[in-house]
Amino acid sequence: MLAHMSDEVYRGVPLEFDRLSEAEMEKRGREFLERLGRRRSVREFSPDPVPRGMIETAIAAANSAPSGANRQPWHFVAVSDPGVKAEIRAAAEAEEREFYEGGRAAEAWLEALAPLGTGWQKPFLETAPWLVAVFKQIFARADDGTKGTNYYVNESVGIACGLFIAAVNEMGLATLTHTPQPMRFLSRILGRPDNERPFILFPVGYPHPECEVPSITKKDLAEISSWFE
Repeated sequence: MLAHMSDEVYRGVPLEFDRLSEAEMEKRGREFLERLGRRRSVREFSPDPVPRGMIETAIAAANSAPSGANRQPWHFVAVSDPGVKAEIRAAAEAEEREFYEGGRAAEAWLEALAPLGTGWQKPFLETAPWLVAVFKQIFARADDGTKGTNYYVNESVGIACGLFIAAVNEMGLATLTHTPQPMRFLSRILGRPDNERPFILFPVGYPHPECEVPSITKKDLAEISSWFE
């Protein structure tokens, strides 16, 4: 137990931790990096079904994320129902059309998106076998209706979403971080309570056999890191 924590407030359990050899650590890290390096955001999905168990595993992985005061301020809604997916697509495309053609987006933003070849049409919202909507809980609500405080909500939910993406990739599936703005339609369609706000919508499935992705590169390690040794 850490010395500054009172025994009345905090009671710990033994940490389950296997210290690996440096060679094994390096091997695991490089293999994981190699798999992540092949990950790409996909907008062309195969309609081939994906078992529910795979989505459950990815959500469980996301749920292992650290969060402020361990409040776990997230809720995942998984959708495979074709009718619900069609309703989500219609609502998302209405917002996206306003973004691309209705003057909602600044010209500089549209120029930044141009190399990615994106537009307001989102057929993948129906083609992908699963849509997983992630909601952030801006405050907690007990069964009796009492409100409670959640801490570092955006940071916590963002970390959980990163783990979800990594888990999906590890299983050999593809996804996309889809964020039409505003996303209030997700709360309405999926019947979420007033303490939740839509955060990200993940289409999940296999890439279409003829899927193409933009030709992009990631920044070099030297550009995104600084070292004091």
